[in-house]
Amino acid sequence: MSGAFSRRAVLAGVAATGLGASVRAAQAQASAPIKVGELNSYTRLAAFCIPYRNAMQLALDEINGKGGVLGRKLEFIIRDDGGTTGDATRVAEELVTRENVSMLVGTFLSNVGLAVADYANQRKMLFLASEPLSDAITMAQGNRYTFRVRPSTYMQTKMLVDAVKGKPVDRWAIVCPNYEYGQSAAANFKRLIKEANPKAEFVAEQYPALGRVDAGATVNALAQARPHGIFNALFGPDLPPFVREGNTRGLFEGKTVASLLTGEPEYLLPLGEETPEGWIVTGYPWEQITDAKHKAFVDAYRAKFNDTPRLGSLLGYVVVNMTKDLIEKAGGTDTEKMIATFEDMRFDTAIGPVTMRGIDHQSTHGAWVGETTLKGRAGAMRNWRYVDGASVMFPEAEVKAARKA
Repeated sequence: MSGAFSRRAVLAGVAATGLGASVRAAQAQASAPIKVGELNSYTRLAAFCIPYRNAMQLALDEINGKGGVLGRKLEFIIRDDGGTTGDATRVAEELVTRENVSMLVGTFLSNVGLAVADYANQRKMLFLASEPLSDAITMAQGNRYTFRVRPSTYMQTKMLVDAVKGKPVDRWAIVCPNYEYGQSAAANFKRLIKEANPKAEFVAEQYPALGRVDAGATVNALAQARPHGIFNALFGPDLPPFVREGNTRGLFEGKTVASLLTGEPEYLLPLGEETPEGWIVTGYPWEQITDAKHKAFVDAYRAKFNDTPRLGSLLGYVVVNMTKDLIEKAGGTDTEKMIATFEDMRFDTAIGPVTMRGIDHQSTHGAWVGETTLKGRAGAMRNWRYVDGASVMFPEAEVKAARKA
């Protein structure tokens, strides 16, 4: 009797111990941080990515200070992608396999974003592309695991074409960096400006290597073609020498210049007193936006970092809050549930409502279109307006055809 009782007691003890371990493991999992893997070109493109990272930290501090997400801390594991496709794919693999992240976020360069999107598709891992503008990410190479926040190259180019199509310009010159984003920007501009003005012709095209523009030779080639308008997609360290050389040689005088990204603080600030007058640009006039929610973001950012926000700052803030809202609404980090939730989900962001269109996973986040001007000794935007991304997206029929192919 006593032997049988002892054996039952031992078995019960073992079962209880196993049950207790399972309960403790479940409790630990329930209280563990929700990990999100973030990779970006922090070294190569610091002017954009450091303000982006700062604002991500601001958003995380706010979210976790209010109890986190579903009662758990939200944690972004941040890595440098080296600005190359090989490094980015390796880093993404490390985040997934070693850090056990629930989803991937980030990237800047279009070719890097495409590489990570392909990796995410192979690994069946949700990827929120924050910055890369490549149309291919949501079109020809789009996949069910990849979503994008910023307006694409096509969307921002269409904003510019809509702004210049009433001007009497038939002879256009093009200058774009020679990689996926620049090539796509040029192709979009050619298509859209011809639709707006069938008489438009392209008298010169220059495609300098990214980060290695020969400003003198580039400006000279454009000037010799005698264009009436210039479409520019240079950015980062390529932009100031191009502007400086163009100002010196009078390239921009009397011409309509449509310039992608130039109105963003990241690229206006380095121009300083050399900022050209009257370029039609996409950008971010943060100091002139009076919406209360946006102003609260700006005030919090300036108080925390003693610096003015860049477009990267706004994007980092939006990305983290979008991630938080997605996980909350999905009720967790199950990939399939997050995908189903993400499609056509509406977000209330610092710049107003943004929807993630289900058909192509492209958000309706917009951009500001206006003209460059000099205020004191610094570049700024004037006569600007916010263009809702929903008004410049690829037509649905074109999306279906591209993604089916």
